[in-house]
Amino acid sequence: MIQLDIFSDPVCPWCYIGKTYLDRALEAAPNHPFAVEWHPFQLNPDMPAAGMDRADYLAAKFGGRDRAAQIYDRIAQAARVAGIEIDFDRIDRIPNTLDAHRLIHWAGLEGRQTPAVAALFRAYWREGRDIGDADVLTDIAASLGLDREVIARLLAGDADREAMAARDAHARARGVTAVPTFIVGGQYALPGAQPVALWAEVIAEIAASQG
Repeated sequence: MIQLDIFSDPVCPWCYIGKTYLDRALEAAPNHPFAVEWHPFQLNPDMPAAGMDRADYLAAKFGGRDRAAQIYDRIAQAARVAGIEIDFDRIDRIPNTLDAHRLIHWAGLEGRQTPAVAALFRAYWREGRDIGDADVLTDIAASLGLDREVIARLLAGDADREAMAARDAHARARGVTAVPTFIVGGQYALPGAQPVALWAEVIAEIAASQG
């Protein structure tokens, strides 16, 4: 198997789009060589624990509400091309995603990391849920078959907070500056939401090299 490390943040729309394309490529190649692992990268590491009003945040980040609207119009168009339904009107907050990354990590210990990532994308981008909220994260965990009480207890404490922050810092030290970033076999970096055709080429090249 070839390790496919994915650096991602659930509040990154391009990460959602990139995962969608990767999923299609892997579905089309059921014998693909990848062992997928998701890694934490916070787009907004300084976000207050309670998050921020989304409209205010985007206006501040992009230099006004009109500019933010233009940028997200392009994102909405890219999502439609990818066949993703994003309901921007339901999203009223930008959360701090540290706890979401903790949940992804814990789900990974149970072999459910990718389903956790998918559930977080769906909850935020399609359902407009606050994935910085412990109750929301606990519900998502339970939907994945994780123990609700255990996850609630972990979220109430500091378990793995420092580990997630350290892994985020390590990614930046390795040169990851934006997400999604895909690293194939620990060597080759593919930044951005890569199309299905590119993944098909990568899979074919790996298969050919393996004989």
